[in-house]
Amino acid sequence: MCGIVGVLGNHEVAPLLVEALKRLEYRGYDSAGIATINDGRLDRRRAVGKLVNLSDLLVHDPLPGKSGIAQTRWATHGSVTVHNAHPHRSGKVAVVHNGIIENFRDIRAEMTAKGLAFESQTDTESVVVLTRYFLDQGASPLEAVQQTVARLEGAFALCFIFDGENDLMIGARKGAPLAVGYGDDENFIGSDALALAPMTGRLSYLEDGDVALVTRSSVTIFDRDSRPANREVQRINIEQTRIEKAGYKHFMAKEIFEQPVVLADAIGHYCPDGKLNLPADLDFTTLDRLTLVACGTASYACQTAKYWFESLAGLPCEVDIASEFRYREPPLPQNSFALFVSQSGETADTLAALRYASGKVARIVSVVNVPTSSIARESDVALPILAGVEVGVASTKAFTCQLSVLLLLALKAGHDRGRIDADTLAAHLADLTMVPGLMNQALARETTIASMATALADTQDVLFLGRGAMFPLALEGALKLKEISYIHAEGYASGELKHGPIALIDNTVPVVVLAPRDALFDKTVSNMQEVMARHGRVLLITDATGAREVGEEPWKVLTMPDVAPLFAPILYAIPAQLLAYHAAVAKGTDVDQPRNLAKSVTVE
Repeated sequence: MCGIVGVLGNHEVAPLLVEALKRLEYRGYDSAGIATINDGRLDRRRAVGKLVNLSDLLVHDPLPGKSGIAQTRWATHGSVTVHNAHPHRSGKVAVVHNGIIENFRDIRAEMTAKGLAFESQTDTESVVVLTRYFLDQGASPLEAVQQTVARLEGAFALCFIFDGENDLMIGARKGAPLAVGYGDDENFIGSDALALAPMTGRLSYLEDGDVALVTRSSVTIFDRDSRPANREVQRINIEQTRIEKAGYKHFMAKEIFEQPVVLADAIGHYCPDGKLNLPADLDFTTLDRLTLVACGTASYACQTAKYWFESLAGLPCEVDIASEFRYREPPLPQNSFALFVSQSGETADTLAALRYASGKVARIVSVVNVPTSSIARESDVALPILAGVEVGVASTKAFTCQLSVLLLLALKAGHDRGRIDADTLAAHLADLTMVPGLMNQALARETTIASMATALADTQDVLFLGRGAMFPLALEGALKLKEISYIHAEGYASGELKHGPIALIDNTVPVVVLAPRDALFDKTVSNMQEVMARHGRVLLITDATGAREVGEEPWKVLTMPDVAPLFAPILYAIPAQLLAYHAAVAKGTDVDQPRNLAKSVTVE
């Protein structure tokens, strides 16, 4: 969600801050602003809408200074206005904030009673006014921040600067990610490595409760008990943080077409020389249960994996939406694993669910795209999906890499539990190595898919149907379409159609049917016939055998390469993604940054 960055540098900081914010656009935002210190004087500029509006403002009303903070805001409290945009300021202090302050009303009421004024509707302003109050009582900047943080309830990453302090910046973190970057006589604070990569390749990740006192020449980190703490300084690969479109119109298109390469890399990492290479302490032999927890697209990857774990390994699985998981206080058998899936590794609901499960199960396992993330660091075993930087809000390559890693885990579970012998395992792994090539064949059908998507773009509602492991993919296909094209779409298990959704069918509602020629194909075709009997327009996605069997009855047929049923959810993700992408392009929506959405959801 909100992206924050702070710079104590040796050059004019406003251009650096704006450039850093551009690298944080992928997180999602609706306003932006910066604050700087120039000759000891604190000042700020804010604008709603895209970053170009802030850039235009800075051209006409420059903001000098060599130290400053900046933020892209994703609105949580208060509408999208300049007054609600960050940075927020009160007296001699300004702050940027990612997260939610849950007790802001109590703080606001207390500070108002003490005569301090508020100008916004945001929860964040309570932070800066409280800090001002402590400063007015004689506290040093560090003491004021520490006293403020001790009062805050919720999740936050904060970065402060102070009027009269040219060489001081303070960061604080609880529940939301924050990193400190180290330079030569300059230092930085940022939401993630992407923001800081052009300025430094050396980072420390703050832990919950940490407060970082940053000057140009030093960084001092204090833990939740205000004791000095050492946090490992890590080197990041600058090449891996490049965010370029490489000739594509949108990041989403680039990331869709990167899937054969990143998937092959992930498979090669976990299956060197055709042999499965996963951590030895991930032993599924005697487990009673596996609990999978995630949000959004990652939860659909988990739902697909449930089919794999139960069919391949005979391992009972439960899939939970992270935002609901801990609130129902689920019992977790000690002889079980809890597996958490998150692209960013910072998803607030998923991280909270992980912390609920910690200590209750035998292993906490995570499948993440950022191995330095909070979820990875707090897991017993963290498995990177190796998808590389994903900028588009709608997840594409991260989803298929998540599926692949989860499938490899299911294969290991099947082998551990004696359900899959060595020869069968080797055959499955060999077949999996063929999937990237099949993806290339599916991507070659882009022109056909684009034509179909254009026909969908004028509709108001679309249904997606699938059976077995294709049912979660129907859910994912519907999610992709609605989040970037704003077309209402729903995914259903094909057999559930007649239990209610069939009432929606008429000649204006396209129905996308995901149906490779597998053991459930005939049943899916029967459901498809029910749609066509009610004048529904069926877009069937199947293989050559399935296409021959259904003939020319459907409205449109997309023929996919033949693939073993086990791997069909991975391959069939391609047309689902391309349908959504080209429908959005046809409608002219903002593909990479769809309205109201954020890439990294770091608030509950």
